[in-house]
Amino acid sequence: MQLSRRHLLQTTAAGFGSLALASLLADDVHASGGISGAPGLGTPHFAPKAKRVIFLFMKGGPSHMDTFDFKPQLQKDDGKPLPFEKPRVQFAPTSNLLASPWKFKQYGESGIAVSELFPHVAECVDDLCIVNSLHGTNPAHGGASMKLHTGSDVFVRPSMGSWVTYGLGTENQNLPGFITICPTLAHGGTKNWGSAFLPASVSGTPIGNASQPSDQARVKFVKNARLSLEAQRMQLDLAQSMNRGFLETTGPDSALEARIKSFELAFRMQTEMPEALDLDSETAATHKLYGIDNENTADFGRQCLMARRFAERGVRFVQVTHSNTEVQWDQHGNLRKGHTQNAAEVDLPIAGLLKDLKARGLLDDTLVLWGGEFGRTPTCQGSGNDGRDHNPEGFTMWMAGAGLKTGIQYGATDEYGYYAIENKVHLHDLHATMLHLVGLDHEQLTYRHAGRDFRLTDVAGKVVHDLFA
Repeated sequence: MQLSRRHLLQTTAAGFGSLALASLLADDVHASGGISGAPGLGTPHFAPKAKRVIFLFMKGGPSHMDTFDFKPQLQKDDGKPLPFEKPRVQFAPTSNLLASPWKFKQYGESGIAVSELFPHVAECVDDLCIVNSLHGTNPAHGGASMKLHTGSDVFVRPSMGSWVTYGLGTENQNLPGFITICPTLAHGGTKNWGSAFLPASVSGTPIGNASQPSDQARVKFVKNARLSLEAQRMQLDLAQSMNRGFLETTGPDSALEARIKSFELAFRMQTEMPEALDLDSETAATHKLYGIDNENTADFGRQCLMARRFAERGVRFVQVTHSNTEVQWDQHGNLRKGHTQNAAEVDLPIAGLLKDLKARGLLDDTLVLWGGEFGRTPTCQGSGNDGRDHNPEGFTMWMAGAGLKTGIQYGATDEYGYYAIENKVHLHDLHATMLHLVGLDHEQLTYRHAGRDFRLTDVAGKVVHDLFA
């Protein structure tokens, strides 16, 4: 007679092994939120301001003092030595101060100064909550990207999109809860949108990648030309009955349970995913709003329009990545050429997304987050006075949407933009604040793994309540 592991543990050595099994099952229940009935079951801890998140990731690190953090003193002291110590750990040597090559102008009723690199986003400045005092811990792309996405730069941890999806569940059973559009495969790659030890069902679903145009970005195998939906349903029912039968003999198995859920989701996606990706159903005016009618903005414009379509269909977390095989915003040299082109590709589409979300009433319950893994140094790198190095000591990210103050700048870097010095916001604080906006307490959103409770903010992080309206 074949014995299941559960039966073996219950009968061997007077059932002593079942004590270990009971402990494991308790951990599994605790991890899924089964005792508290809170995270993991789609129940927020308190009333959320935002139902979903759209993260606009500028891979490589945009220069804050050239975009949304105007530094008059830097302009005055161009070419002079930095009058204070540089960080003890630097990515590479830099020389003297480098003024921004771009002019800044005040916009909107708030009068916030924005670089001429972003004239279209500047039109939306009164809807932005600009945080000028971000800081991280890692000056290298890989570690900094992992820190931004997962909260850790040294261990494999669940991504913030996975945490949000795990905590809130999904609003649409026919689409993944977490979608990443044209993600980069470098500097952590799939780990930046993976679920690590969280259930595989909350892992990000990639659509294309950064090395291919967005008009070619598709979910693989979403259509089956050989079999009808009825025939596929019969196949799936047979496979699922076998999987569930096996699950009954093994007891709780998160990997197998996630596989069962993923098969069901993949089947349902056939009906809704193609329609969600069909941008031809949008009007010519909408295409123009996102810059899809322009060769320079079409690629990122399509990604932003996809993000809006997924957001209105109930996807919890959508990431849009601006990157290529050259780490898009990483201008150690050719700053003027590189940042000019990069901004020209994303400025109009981002503004189009903000305006479209607002016009449709979606900005009221959608959190939009913009930024890279770090900023750049105010000191010069490379030949020809035309480059900036990585800088995690102080940089800018902005947010817009549900529950936030609008038309404000929060925190500050020093007069040159090297260090965050006023109302400093660590990446853990950013994560805690984001979770709070979607109704999740970052200290309670935990998952039991390897004998301890893990969370996105690890053992740190504080909610920046000053940002809330």
